[in-house]
Amino acid sequence: MKVRFDEIDAKLRYKLMTASIIPRPVALVTSLDKDGNANAAPYSFFNGMSEDPPLIVLGLKRRDSGPKKDTARNIEETSEFVVNIVNWEMHQGMLVTAADFPEGVDEIPLAGFTTATCDLVKPPRIAEAPVAFECRKFVTVQAGIDREIAIGEVVAMHVKDEIWDAERQYIDWQGNLPIARLWGTLYAQLGSPVDGPVPDLNDFK
Repeated sequence: MKVRFDEIDAKLRYKLMTASIIPRPVALVTSLDKDGNANAAPYSFFNGMSEDPPLIVLGLKRRDSGPKKDTARNIEETSEFVVNIVNWEMHQGMLVTAADFPEGVDEIPLAGFTTATCDLVKPPRIAEAPVAFECRKFVTVQAGIDREIAIGEVVAMHVKDEIWDAERQYIDWQGNLPIARLWGTLYAQLGSPVDGPVPDLNDFK
């Protein structure tokens, strides 16, 4: 079976891509509008793309009615946002933030989350998140009519004390790994990691 993407519409492309590119990490993005109103929304078109400079990439979609969603508009207006990593305990609250609330509604308390102050950016982080990245806009790219790619530079990181190994400068998830997005309304709770060291080239001689 072969599918030519120039012969199918965007809705089917999205369906096929999200069913194949799995699992995907979930970024619960918090931001502020120009008047200081908070917003939270989850994105699974998300990943880290560089460590020098430290860059995080988000794929942002417009509303079906046409205008930018709150996250994209806030990043455009303020150039700051926070990526909060979602674990299983945050799953139900994260789903609440995915609802299409009217512009200006603060989803954070409705989702049962609390906020904490960031060090270098104005938007709050989610206090319940095991990890949060403070970001400043690095660049945004308009990708077609409905999509925008926002690249943020990480300026600070917060890690819960219970998963931080200070001696090794290491994050130990202790089995409570972040959740992952699959397709449709499905998410995955990650199981036991599998070790996969790269073979030594001498093994092939």
